[in-house]
Amino acid sequence: MKYRKLGRTGFAVSEIAHGLWGMSGWSGSEDRQSLQALQLAVDLGCNFFDTAWAYGDGNSDGLLGRILAQNKSKRIYAASKIPPKNQQWPASAKDKYTDVFPADHVFKYVDLIREKLGVDSIDLLQLHVWDDGWTEDPEFRKTVEKLKSDGSVQSFGLSLNRWQPENGLRALRTGLVDVVQVIYNIFDQSPEDKLFPVCQELNIGVIARVPLDEGSLGGKMTPETKFPEDDWRSKYFGPENLAKTLPRVEALKAALPGSMNLAEMALRFVLSDPVVSTTIIGMRKLDHVRQNVALSDAGPLAPALLKTLKPHRWDRTPQVWSD
Repeated sequence: MKYRKLGRTGFAVSEIAHGLWGMSGWSGSEDRQSLQALQLAVDLGCNFFDTAWAYGDGNSDGLLGRILAQNKSKRIYAASKIPPKNQQWPASAKDKYTDVFPADHVFKYVDLIREKLGVDSIDLLQLHVWDDGWTEDPEFRKTVEKLKSDGSVQSFGLSLNRWQPENGLRALRTGLVDVVQVIYNIFDQSPEDKLFPVCQELNIGVIARVPLDEGSLGGKMTPETKFPEDDWRSKYFGPENLAKTLPRVEALKAALPGSMNLAEMALRFVLSDPVVSTTIIGMRKLDHVRQNVALSDAGPLAPALLKTLKPHRWDRTPQVWSD
């Protein structure tokens, strides 16, 4: 496993990080299997784990807390997120900051998350949604400064709305934000335009999420693919999106070098950008943990292949089914 600095936090984090959404928000999750996968990731060198209170109303935070307790001799970085009080994903410019993240709401969930993780101070606390129109709200600054000054958190970050990487640039220039989490993959290359240059300028850590486009870049979906109704992917990969996605996935397969599968190419594409500090991927099966962690040592993609992949960029705007 290779490690990179998470911006100005100074944390040396594993390139491949473990995302816990699938352990409490997708069908087929089972705590015993999840804990085994998390522990194997630790054993193989993964030291950065990203969760959120919204993942099972604290269940994923609790799973991560058990792993932290089992590995006290190792430096493991825990990142979590505060849910919006109005329960609206993504954030809307129509919402007021104080209706979404009022101070009492934030501090309440900080305490709940710390209890679940079993820590006094959270390594990275993020707001789970963001709209840049909130940047100048004085409560935003007061809240973040208090969280840091009282030691409740070590660093602070924002999780940007899907397909809105520039809806956060103003906040990054406040000096309050240490880390930004954004969707970045072969399809979703738009963070390279404006977000990544600002992060590089300000030494802000970048967590690249959804490296496999919620699973399509794993290369195994077909027109018959369906998910259970209680699985978020049943909405995301409904008829409208699945029909548009599959031809693009097939086109990518044609670019594969002979010895590489699509998931490997997709993950290594993300890690080929030096601005990316780490990429989070859900790994519930032990084989997936082994396969994905090993890709860190494989290194970046060849420049010629990266050039071939650039035209596969797919600029999208938020839809009802993409929330």
